[in-house]
Amino acid sequence: MLYCTTNAAEKRARLRERLATDETLLFPGAFNPLSAKLIQEKGFDGVYISGAVLSADLGLPDIGLTTLTEVAGRSQQIARMTDLPALVDADTGFGEPMNVARTVQSLEDAGVAGLHIEDQVNPKRCGHLDGKQVVDVDTAAKRVRAAVDARRDPNLLVMARTDVRGVDGFDAAADRARALVDAGADAIFPEAMRDLAEFEAIASAVEVPVLANMTEFGKSELFTTDQLRDAGVSIVIFPVSLLRLAMGAAERGLDTIRREGTLTSELASMQHRSRLYELLDYEAYNHFDTGIYNFTVRTD
Repeated sequence: MLYCTTNAAEKRARLRERLATDETLLFPGAFNPLSAKLIQEKGFDGVYISGAVLSADLGLPDIGLTTLTEVAGRSQQIARMTDLPALVDADTGFGEPMNVARTVQSLEDAGVAGLHIEDQVNPKRCGHLDGKQVVDVDTAAKRVRAAVDARRDPNLLVMARTDVRGVDGFDAAADRARALVDAGADAIFPEAMRDLAEFEAIASAVEVPVLANMTEFGKSELFTTDQLRDAGVSIVIFPVSLLRLAMGAAERGLDTIRREGTLTSELASMQHRSRLYELLDYEAYNHFDTGIYNFTVRTD
């Protein structure tokens, strides 16, 4: 009912505990707070908040157009709806090291369990697009140090993402990952790895958890979670998957209305009203007003 009962500090501590094991944690991307509730109900380990999804939700491309205010606001809406830890894409930190510090504290206040800062230049672009540019290693390290120094909860996970693989090759990406760990990164997000051997090599090169991005239609093959676990990956994200599924269904539905003038043929593929009410926990709100849930929802 209303929001989750687990506070942010507890979520962060639990995430740290689980990352200290040999588990591989699965974080589907939530495109809104309701989808975060669904992710929790289906038994996943965490919720990912994607910058690309947030941009798309605003009708914008993922080219650095969103603001800290927009990201922090959406992060709070999603994080407070689930007992799961939320990991958010903080892009480049929205500016210079002082801006990175403010970004970290704003997202910390939003209740996330972790965030990642990347080494692209400003304005950044989607990690699976060509033509990316990255900053030098000193600038990237300064961003990470600023993020680590700014956090007030030591359990807030500060992850460093590197996009060097798509610019200077794998060896440079491995060197960059090691440098970012030396700068204080708690975990590494190596973007756009080409194969499992590269994930395994990164995991062997650093003594911190490694994240794999299983975004569809990108530079990386879509490996199974078992394959990634065997390669030493600790977190797997599916950042845009639910948005793509939802938008694909929406497009098919709109086409059906234009073609048939009704959605009768699509009813079987829709989430039923009763299922939506169950997910929203309508019945629990009777604690405040017994007139809220005094009806029966037909399921036929």
